Amino acid sequence: MTAGGAQAKDGLSGEALQRKALDAVDAGLDASLARLFGFLRIPSISTDPAHKGDCRAAADWAAATLTDLGLAATVIPTTGHPVVVGRTDTGAARRVLFYGHYDVQPVDPLELWETPPFEPRFGAGAAGRRTIVGRGASDDKGQLLTFLEALRAFRAAGGAPPVDVTVFLEGEEECGSPSLPGFFAAEADRLKADLALVCDTGMWSATTPSITTSLRGILSVEVTVAGPSRDLHSGLYGGAARNPIHVLADILAAARGADGRVAIPGFYDSVREMPQEVREAWARLALGPEEFLKPVGLSVPAGESDRMLIEQIQSRPTMEVNGIFGGYTGEGTKTIIPSKATAKISFRLVADQDPAQIATAFEAFVRARLPADCSATFSGHGGSRAFLVDPASPDLAHAAQALREEWGVAPVMVGSGGSIPIVGQFKSRLGIDTLLIGFALDDDRIHSPNEKYDVTSFHKGTRSWVRILQALG
Repeated sequence: MTAGGAQAKDGLSGEALQRKALDAVDAGLDASLARLFGFLRIPSISTDPAHKGDCRAAADWAAATLTDLGLAATVIPTTGHPVVVGRTDTGAARRVLFYGHYDVQPVDPLELWETPPFEPRFGAGAAGRRTIVGRGASDDKGQLLTFLEALRAFRAAGGAPPVDVTVFLEGEEECGSPSLPGFFAAEADRLKADLALVCDTGMWSATTPSITTSLRGILSVEVTVAGPSRDLHSGLYGGAARNPIHVLADILAAARGADGRVAIPGFYDSVREMPQEVREAWARLALGPEEFLKPVGLSVPAGESDRMLIEQIQSRPTMEVNGIFGGYTGEGTKTIIPSKATAKISFRLVADQDPAQIATAFEAFVRARLPADCSATFSGHGGSRAFLVDPASPDLAHAAQALREEWGVAPVMVGSGGSIPIVGQFKSRLGIDTLLIGFALDDDRIHSPNEKYDVTSFHKGTRSWVRILQALG
């Protein structure tokens, strides 16, 4: 191992190797950006069958890049888009697994793009920051390339990181990773490691890095309430016939109290409180409605009224109605009482909530409130558990120190209100923890037209990975 001043295999001390690698990052920035532009030109939209060949092209590009970096790389077919796995085998005492995805979101609405989405260009962001504009610039091609370029910098410095590396890139993240369960069942041995690293998250600000230490889990449910055997004339039957939209709306309203708490019995039974020191650290961040809600046209937090806003979005569970429909929704009017009404619902879960138990509790809550002449059916769209990094993890401490050295400030330890199901797979199937360290910014417009990635995020992100890999040794 080469941490601190320990001796590297090529005779350089760990400190000297890191210094040379950081110099290589700086000297090679223009070439690194050129490689990123080439990657961004591949329209690897995983949700569109018309781009199946482009997804394969992106996988081949990634495999060729890994091979160029000295990794033994393989493109592995799945039932959908292929997976790319590359490995170093230097005999290091530890192995890290890096995950990223080469697929991108669709570009619609195309007319809102200022320039073609797969013709990347430099732009100017807030405060004059230089940016890279193009689909996938931030999510996730620019992010994953920071890690690969860090490996290139070690190679240019004449050495290697003090840990062995497995790079695991998939091509279906943007469409729910449907092929991953089968891949894990057949190929999990390829991914064995001591620690996983994910670069698909963001920074606290343009100058302050962060490490995501918790992810909320997710459960998606669809419920349909049925009443009459057919749509009814609202003049003839109105006032006498049960209206499924009314029933469903009443049930959904009952599921959430005026204090913002979910009213489903047992919903909070397994919710783990964050340590007091974490809550105190979050309080010092002073995230308020002005910073978080005003940019989206809101002003008052609507979650649990006895919780800080930052808790509401990071460490507390939620129930959200994502869509509700039934009856006639076209132009003009059609005066009916619909025969059924449907709602799509997502729950964001925290440790140690079990998605299956929450699904059962929600179903019981709905059925207990169905009036006469109504029935309910349920369908699920999958779920994953929440993820939490042990605050005492030595790897977390090493990564935090590495980021402090690069950015000049301590990283903020944050939770993410979103979910990254692959992290749960790493824990349940491989038995390893994950560090989520990304360099995206809130204004990167991911999933939107004119997606961008700051050049500073790309440059200092690459430098950060050099430091982190050295520290993890």
